[in-house]
Amino acid sequence: MQTVAAIDCEVRQWGPWSPCSSVCGAGTTERSRQVATPPRNGGTPCPDLKQRRGCLAHTETCSAAKEVAKILPDSFKRNFKDPWRRPHMLMKEEKKSYCVQMRVKQASAACKVKPWSAGLVRERSVCVECQSDAMTTDNRCCGDGLQNIRTFWSAASAPGCSGSWVRESFTEDCRCPSYSMIFV
Repeated sequence: MQTVAAIDCEVRQWGPWSPCSSVCGAGTTERSRQVATPPRNGGTPCPDLKQRRGCLAHTETCSAAKEVAKILPDSFKRNFKDPWRRPHMLMKEEKKSYCVQMRVKQASAACKVKPWSAGLVRERSVCVECQSDAMTTDNRCCGDGLQNIRTFWSAASAPGCSGSWVRESFTEDCRCPSYSMIFV
């Protein structure tokens, strides 16, 4: 009677770790390896072919993703002539506005209370204008969003109204249509 030799499983080297699944904060990364020789005749089975571990992503994107946009209805726009404005206020350089088209991903129930914020509903696209008065020193509005990455917003005049959205587009030197929003 002939005995058949057992053949143990043999595996190749581990491949590289994948990029972190998150662009900001905790995520996972994984790597895999291939079977070089499958086990036969009762040989030792193969060890794990995949490994996963935690990772912590912190990029420039991460800082921007953590910003929370403060928004108001466009009725708060400052393009009217205020007769009480002091002369030194008129000296301030006006920077050109820009518009960001955002797709709402989540909105709290409190948003339904005010007529202007009731339009902030899941999967609706909204235009938010960044005007000169709201710009930071780097000529952008805080919380103006990131392409394809969920960021957060809060409605300044509607208590408890907040949610998340994703930037769809960015347009320089523009004005959003009536009944849209502005960054504060």
